[in-house]
Amino acid sequence: MQCLEKNAVVNGVRMTYFERGISFRGTRPTLLFVHATGFHARVWDKIIDALGDYHSISVDQRGHGRSEKRKITHWDEVIKDVGELIQQLDLHNIVGIGHSMGGHALIGAAADYEDRFREIIAIDPVIPAEEHYHTEASMLFSGSEAHPTAKRRNEFDSPEEMAERLRNKGSYGVFDPDMLMDYCKWGLLPNDKGKGYILACPPEVEASVYMSSRSNHHIYHAVRSLEIPVLIIRAQEPKPDRDVMDFSVSPTYPGLVNEFKNAREIHFADHTHFLPMEIPGEITRIIEDELAGLN
Repeated sequence: MQCLEKNAVVNGVRMTYFERGISFRGTRPTLLFVHATGFHARVWDKIIDALGDYHSISVDQRGHGRSEKRKITHWDEVIKDVGELIQQLDLHNIVGIGHSMGGHALIGAAADYEDRFREIIAIDPVIPAEEHYHTEASMLFSGSEAHPTAKRRNEFDSPEEMAERLRNKGSYGVFDPDMLMDYCKWGLLPNDKGKGYILACPPEVEASVYMSSRSNHHIYHAVRSLEIPVLIIRAQEPKPDRDVMDFSVSPTYPGLVNEFKNAREIHFADHTHFLPMEIPGEITRIIEDELAGLN
């Protein structure tokens, strides 16, 4: 299916999105995909291709992918970005599919534009217990420069070299091979200041996301206001002695499903936070089942 790269100016930021299946718009639900911190719109390619004949939009969030490089200072920004993009593109009959920060963004945006949504599938959205928003102790670092992700390697010779370097490193080792290659292929941009490539999500942008991750305590107002169906897909829970830099465990409050008016949960207790990249076939099947239920 043809994939069209497009741009929109959203909240003063140029954002890139990828559109497929325009001929199906209006006849079937529109699938709106929003990625996690440090990733990009094209990480969804394998899942979107497997789903087939649907109108879909996958978004590069601000600072990520091919969108304008802006740090994120408050997670309300990503909610407003998604909401304004929905409005600009006049999207209706939406099934929102978001991973991590992308799930958080879709839940917040749906609260503002609920009449445009059919359902949200939130894959391990970053919504911790409500009390974690009300203490400065929940902030892990005092500045983006101090956050380890700000020191992440930024230059690579090629997508293949990046994939080879990451293949057996941390959670990347459990990624589906196609998903890892798509992450590397679309996660790099030509290096204008030298040879090779640089990360499409600069390390300082990724660090800014983690630094502001407890900024949006209003997300619970959105959670409790929604009437549409919400499916939470949650990963393995953290252990008490968890390293704060272990991103493989779920950042989602285990009781979150009970805060919605109309929600269900699927818990993958033995899989990492990177569920779409680790088990894309299973995530595709779940999305297919949800779409079949709507139809």
